[in-house]
Amino acid sequence: MKIAVLVKEVPDAAVEKRLDPASKRIDRSGEKNLNPFDTHALEAAVQLKEGGAPVEEIVAVTMGPDSSVRTLHKAVSLGANRSIQLTDDALAGSDVNATGYALAKVLESEAPDLVLLGQQSDDGENYTIGAVVADHLQFPSLTQVVDLKLEGNTLTMKRQAEYGYDTVEVDLPAVISVGDALNEPRYPSLKDIMGAKKKPLDTKSAADVGIDAGQVGEAGSKTEVLAINPPPAKEAGELIEDADADVDATVARIVSFLEERKLI
Repeated sequence: MKIAVLVKEVPDAAVEKRLDPASKRIDRSGEKNLNPFDTHALEAAVQLKEGGAPVEEIVAVTMGPDSSVRTLHKAVSLGANRSIQLTDDALAGSDVNATGYALAKVLESEAPDLVLLGQQSDDGENYTIGAVVADHLQFPSLTQVVDLKLEGNTLTMKRQAEYGYDTVEVDLPAVISVGDALNEPRYPSLKDIMGAKKKPLDTKSAADVGIDAGQVGEAGSKTEVLAINPPPAKEAGELIEDADADVDATVARIVSFLEERKLI
């Protein structure tokens, strides 16, 4: 059984998120890191293997520039056996549809039994890449999975819904986006960190995996950012003080304030 885990390089959480007004994209200068939501997908893959599932290998897959190699090293230190970097100038500016198509082409060449990824990216807060990949692969897809068990060729999963949980069974192959409540990702050991750079890393171009250049990049994207604007300024809050020691009046004002905003 082969598990592919999709991972992404994102700006480090300590770096203030900024938009580049020229490109209308996220400014990706500064320190970067492995998308923290993807660490839950890696942990899920490792736990399936450690739990006795017949997992022969875990492959970390990313699409990104040269710097994304560090992200793959981090993914390998967390349990992946090898990694694949899809990198090509033609991919720059790809939206979620184009990115999903490109990643699906890599996965087609790998033929995994299970594709795992985090529920969202920490930069664009995008939740849909798993569904796009699944659509191209013609695999079933499930999101917000917070519990999963594998028996034979069937995954039984608990999915977080608006008012509770759905229990769903899916036969493999499948694309599964996991929630951050699924597990607690482990920290890599120093030995794993040092050994990650020695594990196989394949670098592939768009042509290597048969990507149609007309379906990726800005020209191949189906969406376009027309403008970016700063969020509206935050309104000043209202301070309610009990200066006159009239507790009943103060409570009434607080209740009225909350009722006006339909908070109670």
